[in-house]
Amino acid sequence: MSQTNTRQGDFQVRAGEDLTGKEDCLVKLTNNAGTTEVKLPEANSDYALFLLTEGEAIAKNVTVRPIEAGRNVRIRLKGTCIPGNALVLADVATVADKGKVRVLPAVRGTYRVLAIAEEAGVDGQTVLCRPAMIGDVVIP
Repeated sequence: MSQTNTRQGDFQVRAGEDLTGKEDCLVKLTNNAGTTEVKLPEANSDYALFLLTEGEAIAKNVTVRPIEAGRNVRIRLKGTCIPGNALVLADVATVADKGKVRVLPAVRGTYRVLAIAEEAGVDGQTVLCRPAMIGDVVIP
């Protein structure tokens, strides 16, 4: 068997920053002197491919769920959406929005589509969506 020491589903990992109250936001894996941690995204291009299901203070263990196309998830939404909208990371320049998703904007830039909305959503809601690793989309 070649696939040993692997895991499926939720797992615990160290919080690289205070993630208290950040449940249902996306986080990314990071490295701190050889220790695997998770943090909120710092750039719109970050690979924030894990959903925080149980937050905690810095250096404590938190629980994350890898997002995958075979399982829909609920992610905190910034703004509004309708079914079929492509979802990208919310603007990380606004600290309170880090880890949330928003509809792919029409504003010039490069955005990483992470999911497709499966229901209509309003600001602050945990919107039902299907992870879809479409990748970078450039709006000229």
